[in-house]
Amino acid sequence: MDAKGWVPDWISLDRPSSARMYDYLLGGYHNFEVDRMAVGKVLDIYPIAREAAQAARAFLRRVVRFFSDQGIDQFLDIGSGIPTVGNVHEMAQKANPDAHVVYVDIDPVAVAHSKAILKDNPNAAAIRADAGQPEKILNHPEVKSSLDFSRPMGVLFLAVLHFLAEDEDAHHAVRTIRDAVAPGSYIAISHGTHDDAPAHVVEQLTALYSDSVSSNKVRPRAQTLQFFEGLELIEPGLVHYPAWRPEGPEDLFLNNPERVLSWGGVGRKP
Repeated sequence: MDAKGWVPDWISLDRPSSARMYDYLLGGYHNFEVDRMAVGKVLDIYPIAREAAQAARAFLRRVVRFFSDQGIDQFLDIGSGIPTVGNVHEMAQKANPDAHVVYVDIDPVAVAHSKAILKDNPNAAAIRADAGQPEKILNHPEVKSSLDFSRPMGVLFLAVLHFLAEDEDAHHAVRTIRDAVAPGSYIAISHGTHDDAPAHVVEQLTALYSDSVSSNKVRPRAQTLQFFEGLELIEPGLVHYPAWRPEGPEDLFLNNPERVLSWGGVGRKP
């Protein structure tokens, strides 16, 4: 690890990371100049990106609270990113101190930092794995020892499926996890979209992300809805996520949720 103790020495810092960019948008410190420069370009095109990231975090918070209210006490967060204030385990274990959480991310910085902050938490773990290889996630020793697949759990695919650019890879990831969890489990999905986005913003964001970050594919609502096949959609269905069970009139983008350029929803396995 480097002098700060959270970055493995072998990590290449010549390309921005979506996880570190998101961390910077949320005001975190686990990012580098290459990430901050990429975020600067995003903000030039999409000036409300910081507020949209905060709205995404609020959606995660509402989803975890909903899971906990349904009696869910084990959580699998796929594409978890770099932990910031309001982590899944903090919220879940506030509701139930015995709740178990496993974070999954492909970014080594995200995993290294997650492991550092979880080292004294026996009910939370972080593993490095690819969302596009769900069998490896399910067969990982940490997942198998931490989560009981005979009981319902809450699964989060938040802002990760658009990084699986091949449709079959993205659907395979969700189907495989859906088939593995017990009836009564919940799956939350948020997904980037260009629905409702101005044409010039679409063009510029597409060029930026294809040039600098992991391959990605935003999908329209109809395609995103297909990820919920075999699940019962929880009200209010698949919506721009500021409109998913808002907490109050001060919620970000409550009056114009389409500005976040992302869909969000929760499904229950019958």
